[in-house]
Amino acid sequence: MTTFGSRLRRAMQRLGPVCVGIDPHPNLVRSWGLTEDVAGLAQFAEICVSAFEGRVALVKPQVAFFEAYGSGGIAVLEDAIGALRASGTLVVADAKRGDIGSTMDAYAHTWLADGPLGSDAVTVSPYLGFGSLAPALTRARVNDRGVFVLAATSNPEGRQVQHAAASDGRTVAQMMVDEVAACNRATEHDSEFGSVGVVVGATLTQAPDLSALGGPILMPGVGAQGGGPDTIRGLLPESMLASAVPTVSREVLQVGPGVPALRAMVRELQDGFAFLQN
Repeated sequence: MTTFGSRLRRAMQRLGPVCVGIDPHPNLVRSWGLTEDVAGLAQFAEICVSAFEGRVALVKPQVAFFEAYGSGGIAVLEDAIGALRASGTLVVADAKRGDIGSTMDAYAHTWLADGPLGSDAVTVSPYLGFGSLAPALTRARVNDRGVFVLAATSNPEGRQVQHAAASDGRTVAQMMVDEVAACNRATEHDSEFGSVGVVVGATLTQAPDLSALGGPILMPGVGAQGGGPDTIRGLLPESMLASAVPTVSREVLQVGPGVPALRAMVRELQDGFAFLQN
């Protein structure tokens, strides 16, 4: 199997850079006329899979909205991940896991191995120390999967930690980016797209220096949260635009539940972000 970074790069070049979220928020489930139970959740997920499989480079299920339904919700998530991956569509589980030692290794095994929840990539939090991510980074490398490390999120609360400065003057967010860049340099050939990426909010006013990253930049906040082509142009230098993976959820999902309408909105967004791959 080729590396996750290589698979993602090819998918972005073929289908466009946009990542679409599957976020079965209760308000969305109700607006689609579905019941707020496991049966309604399953219908929601099945519609999303039908709309997005083979049409976007990356799909991002928000794990929390499935976990809220207990074991039945996890079973729905398993089915959605399996169906998307069987279609050849890459999946990043938005689980934001972060822990230490054997616990982190268990999370890594859950999301980055071949079990029922095994995905192509997972989001992780480095704020127990970047070294705590070692089990996930190792398992991702061994299994040709990917990891997206939270670096500079757009929520105001994140500034307390992410904007704090170390003795060398770098912010914590910049330190996380630099650690990811070092991982990619150590594991990828110069010509390849690294399999370790970062999460940088598309609504930020300033991003860390990403010039040495060597991997993908997952950029949530597009659409309903105010991010878009102009904000991404303002955050990234020209040389980094091809690494951007704009992530949109509500802007697409709010036009459901019709599959044609969902697909049409995805096409519209892909057209708007086509400049990233030019």
